Amino acid sequence: MASKIWKITSNLITGILFLLFIFMIFVVVSSKASGGEPNFLGYQLKTVLSGSMEPTFKTGSIIAVKPVENATNLKKGDIITFKESEGMLITHRIVDVIKKENQVMYVTKGDNNEDKDANAVVSQNVVAKYTGFTIPYAGYLIDFAKSKNGTALLLILPGLLLLAYSGITIFRALKELDKGKDVEKPA
Repeated sequence: MASKIWKITSNLITGILFLLFIFMIFVVVSSKASGGEPNFLGYQLKTVLSGSMEPTFKTGSIIAVKPVENATNLKKGDIITFKESEGMLITHRIVDVIKKENQVMYVTKGDNNEDKDANAVVSQNVVAKYTGFTIPYAGYLIDFAKSKNGTALLLILPGLLLLAYSGITIFRALKELDKGKDVEKPA
């Protein structure tokens, strides 16, 4: 019974370590290839850098945003990612929609901010819309993966963990074989 539990636990740990290894490879390669946040199945993964949208999402979280094809049909309450004047990306909630002639602009505000943003966002500056998917605090991992040391560590560490765990499993198997030999020997 104990060996069966050990085998199930062993397989579970091996599977988790393997999935972690694959995820780390994806994070590192995707962030390096895109020159920023990784993309996955048409979604962009963005790191939250400030607390302006708390409690909707926490600083250091990863959020999934979907690039918008037509930025003129967004509505009040949508959370959008847009380019600020310096080219910096901001993710805030639309609190008002202004339609003037051929132009659509959005008044935005961070959920945690008391005041609306100073400038309305022109629809051409809207990059993406928030999908509702958040992984709290995982953005710190993405930022670390972008660093030179982080890339090496995140690619090597899961592999080393898999190797170490394989060594432990082999050692336990050899120990079990030795026990079996001791039982079979006549006295």
